Amino acid sequence: MIKAMLIAGAGGFLGTCGRFLVGKLMHRMFASPFPYGTFAVNIIGCFLIGLFCGWAEKTHLISPQMNVFLITGFCGGFTTFSSFSNDMYLLMQNKQWIYFILYLGLSIVLGILMVIIGRSLVK
Repeated sequence: MIKAMLIAGAGGFLGTCGRFLVGKLMHRMFASPFPYGTFAVNIIGCFLIGLFCGWAEKTHLISPQMNVFLITGFCGGFTTFSSFSNDMYLLMQNKQWIYFILYLGLSIVLGILMVIIGRSLVK
């Protein structure tokens, strides 16, 4: 149990660092009320979790430890659903309805699509 927690924690550390860097990059690239950093990591994270789960299911080359590292740790640290929810609240609070609808719709549709694409690349 402790070993699995440390493995997940190591993956989470790297995922969190990746999230931080992508967020900073998006902030530098785009000045907008639309939360591009959170959006980007959620879409990329959905693709990666689809890819990792697909590899684990199809090839069985991902060990249980690597599964904990990549899926629970890295993807868990990289994706930001709690930040997504807070961003949605802020957009509602500021009555930025177009951005609210755009962010919600694109995040859900593209997130699911990226999981499908990630899994299909492994098939």
